[in-house]
Amino acid sequence: MRRSSDLDSRPLRRISASTIALLAALMAASGGASALGAAANIGDAGGSRAAGTADTIDTGYLFSDQGPLFDSAPQPTATQPVTVTLRARHGNVSAANIKYYDSADDSFHYVPMHVTSTDPTGRFDDWQGTIPASASEKYYRFQVINGRETLWYNAEGVSRSQPAYGDFFVIPGFRTPDWMKSGVLYQIFVDRFYDGDKANDVTSGQYDYDGCPTEQHAWGTSVYAKVRRCNSEAFFGGDLAGIDRKLSYIKDTLGANIVYLTPIFESPSNHKYDTADYYNVDPAFGTTGELEKLIRDVHSDGNGPRGYLILDGVFNHTSDTNCWFGRQTYGTFTCSVKGAYQSQSSPYYRWYTFQSWPRRYSMFFGVTSMPKLDYGASGSQVREQIYASPSSVVQTYLRPPYGIDGWRLDSAEMMDAGGASSRDALDGGDATNHQIMRELRVAVKSVDPDAEILGEYWGDASSWLDDGKEWDSAMNYHGFTTPLSEWLCGQDQSGHRGSLDETQFDAWLRRARADLPVNVQQVMTNELGTHDTIRFATRCGAHLSLTELALIFQFTYVGTPGIYYGDEYGMQGGNDPDDRRTFDWSQASAANPAVALTRKLISIRRRYVALRTGSYMTLLTDDTDRIYAFGRFDASHRIAVVLNDAPGMETVTLPAWQLSMVDGSRVKDLLTGETYRVTNGHLTVRVQGHHGAILEQ
Repeated sequence: MRRSSDLDSRPLRRISASTIALLAALMAASGGASALGAAANIGDAGGSRAAGTADTIDTGYLFSDQGPLFDSAPQPTATQPVTVTLRARHGNVSAANIKYYDSADDSFHYVPMHVTSTDPTGRFDDWQGTIPASASEKYYRFQVINGRETLWYNAEGVSRSQPAYGDFFVIPGFRTPDWMKSGVLYQIFVDRFYDGDKANDVTSGQYDYDGCPTEQHAWGTSVYAKVRRCNSEAFFGGDLAGIDRKLSYIKDTLGANIVYLTPIFESPSNHKYDTADYYNVDPAFGTTGELEKLIRDVHSDGNGPRGYLILDGVFNHTSDTNCWFGRQTYGTFTCSVKGAYQSQSSPYYRWYTFQSWPRRYSMFFGVTSMPKLDYGASGSQVREQIYASPSSVVQTYLRPPYGIDGWRLDSAEMMDAGGASSRDALDGGDATNHQIMRELRVAVKSVDPDAEILGEYWGDASSWLDDGKEWDSAMNYHGFTTPLSEWLCGQDQSGHRGSLDETQFDAWLRRARADLPVNVQQVMTNELGTHDTIRFATRCGAHLSLTELALIFQFTYVGTPGIYYGDEYGMQGGNDPDDRRTFDWSQASAANPAVALTRKLISIRRRYVALRTGSYMTLLTDDTDRIYAFGRFDASHRIAVVLNDAPGMETVTLPAWQLSMVDGSRVKDLLTGETYRVTNGHLTVRVQGHHGAILEQ
């Protein structure tokens, strides 16, 4: 569900008070210049030395991340040491050290590094060192020395004084699902995708809910009800049978292999974010048998990779028609027991928070039909019902006969011990919420260690992701959707004006990545839009070329690409509910240029592991000509991606030497088939307006 959030807030990585005190002491000891300057003698004493060619360190050559060339174990076990690599200009650095903080002893440690190799171009030395194995969480940065100059390097980049945050992560025992790293997600708003069974369509006047009669709308017509406050009662007939019938489009025509469904459980609305019964599929969407069949068909590998299915769990609040609450009824939905709104003697009375029973209670954003669940103390009945017991909602659908592959957690940061309103929990992250999420992770992984836990949060979600104890990933509004929309469209996903040039865009991306462990970065879901945002094509003024440019970035950036149904052909739509129009099946073929591009991009991403788990390096930010270029690379492939945000053709020269492309070697544009030669360490290519190039070697 859509909430307001401060997308610019970036809380610091969690760090102990004693560590902060130690940092302060080091800064004081060095006169406030470099917090690590006080410890420079330690570093100088240890590292392997090389003859420096100058007293100044060439920062343009320094690089490391946690890609496979720079981190031997991005998901280490407790017994696995981690060898990390720093790249520097050949002969330019005299000594280097790893400095890591170990949570086990709340102390910093140094590891001397040594030159192990020089790259094929002869431009770079690889410095290596090994962080010893243990079960404790660690953070590390590099100390780089040449003569009198000492620099620091971490995920935020180069700094002359000790960085306050942004260190690389080592979290033993934390694994995120590999199938998410390899996959492409397709999000479906069920009522608007395809009507596969007209017999279960909701008809006009079938029932009234909250003073609104149901309205049956013809496919392709307006999503608005006759009375605007009744938009949630406008139905088009999309269902599980329809999704099953159109799986070939998702899996074969496009090549996506992860299906994420907005809520499917019994509910009076078309969106189902107000659950009446978690244990039954809504009759308008089908039956539990049809759900089982859909899951089997998604899982079937057919001619491509195995498929996966993620369900939407709305566990912060319920519908007021839920038997646990019982404020309203609708249609034939009935309850055999009194709910919390009906009786203070109800077994469910303490499942909700009342300020003055029965009319004043905690709710989702002041919406009276969405009362908020109260998770109370550890071991509460709500926790048992939602996730903790074998018969809980979460565990039931992870187990046979369903066997779903993960849960998307709606309004996840708001799940807590209750309160006046969900508005009070916008910043999230309180102690109770984190306790709930840790318990939920244990419950999910006890059933399926490979299941995905995908949190919804619109800001910096790192406090749920930075220690491996809560979510696997989050919907990447903060680190992808917002900056991409502001760069290409001049507004964010909600229509608020905002503009980024290429340099600002790159800086935002780097900061967002630095907040997260690398295995989390690789499974963050990168959407152009969702059921809660203005459609991307609408934000960009209906310029299909900008949607295509965004797609090129989406499928080459770090994370799991997430397609909101219709974005692959540039579906239009304003704010909710207009962003939930019916799918136009006349557009759904490879004859549509945007669909064909999406298909090609998915194929390219599937073919090159470097685009999924390889390193990410910025190559060019040109604010004048509006060019952004970056590299993705591993031991097998070097790929340069060029994005042209200008309307006309641009000639772009890239520093191919940064990717260790040797002179005379050739690269191929995977989009056009054109080839180019590396000359004097550079590549010169022509890129058409509002388009891109994917240059592979």
